[in-house]
Amino acid sequence: MHALRRLPLVSAAILALTSTLPAQAAPARLDSIARRIAAAARYATFVTVDGAGQPQVRTVQPLLPDTAWRVWFATNPRTRKVREIIRQPRVALHYFDPSTESYVAVTGRARVVRDRQTKDAHWDPAWDAFYKNRDTDVVLIVVDAIRVEVVSPALGVDSDPATWRPQAFVPARCEREVCLPRR
Repeated sequence: MHALRRLPLVSAAILALTSTLPAQAAPARLDSIARRIAAAARYATFVTVDGAGQPQVRTVQPLLPDTAWRVWFATNPRTRKVREIIRQPRVALHYFDPSTESYVAVTGRARVVRDRQTKDAHWDPAWDAFYKNRDTDVVLIVVDAIRVEVVSPALGVDSDPATWRPQAFVPARCEREVCLPRR
């Protein structure tokens, strides 16, 4: 009976806590804002894990995410990122737009693509200056996103004020395909 008298206090405390949390944006709105941030960023930070389990970070020039949140970029086939992806395909991409102080963090699985037809289909002419022979000097990396996190107070997407946990969505293709477990 004593515990029952406390229920209204507990309910009021829960209501007070939840009323201060930012509203979760609809996935379609988050997707649209994430694409806007990625386009404004132009470059992304790409993170792999090396053989010793250490994160390895570098800047890449990706194409904009496609409708399924697949992100493509080119690299030299002899780079460490290629070896690291083959060994451990779990990766992350991070886009930051300084003009709005917004970011998008993408976690997913990467794979190395070597065939010429796919390279041609996902080619950015800006890469021509770096890769003279598309058959031998370049491979493409494709990252299949499994989770996309978005933080942009300027665009109305706030993170949790207590935990700073960002708002996130799972690409629609993960509802149809087998993607990595969500966190």
